[in-house]
Amino acid sequence: MNKVLARWNALDSADAAREVLPCCGSQAWATALAAERPIADEPSLIRISNSIWLALPEEAWQEAFNSHPRIGQKHPHAPATKESLSWSSEEQRAVLFADSQTRLALEEANRRYEQTFGRIFIVSAAGKNSAEILAILQSRMQNDAATELREAAEQQRQITQLRLNRWLESI
Repeated sequence: MNKVLARWNALDSADAAREVLPCCGSQAWATALAAERPIADEPSLIRISNSIWLALPEEAWQEAFNSHPRIGQKHPHAPATKESLSWSSEEQRAVLFADSQTRLALEEANRRYEQTFGRIFIVSAAGKNSAEILAILQSRMQNDAATELREAAEQQRQITQLRLNRWLESI
């Protein structure tokens, strides 16, 4: 068993939820995941995490969305853990160093997205360059509200999965 997972399984519920919170940003998700312990292995952790995430209400999804900085920025809409902010910076590395024209286009597209959908744009940015992210953002502006909510939730699920894997490798 992974050392991080073994140690986490032994924590009390509140500490276990607090420790995984940076992986998602939703208190409901973190509490539910901690309640599923002991979790035997990494594939089980990902499977359980995904199941919990997909069953959460929209308010819990929104809490997770709010824990992210806007694409191209460093500060989230709501309080976030130091570890979550560090991971966001790494995931958005290509955007943070984009040329000024692309950054301006992303800022404008972010504003339009927020006006249309009432929340920040969520995308699993790891491994994507700024032009790819801008194209994804522009494409998703064509979605209706329900479709876009499901897409944002799917992107958050992917981010959570990446962060859980990163967390498991942290020792």
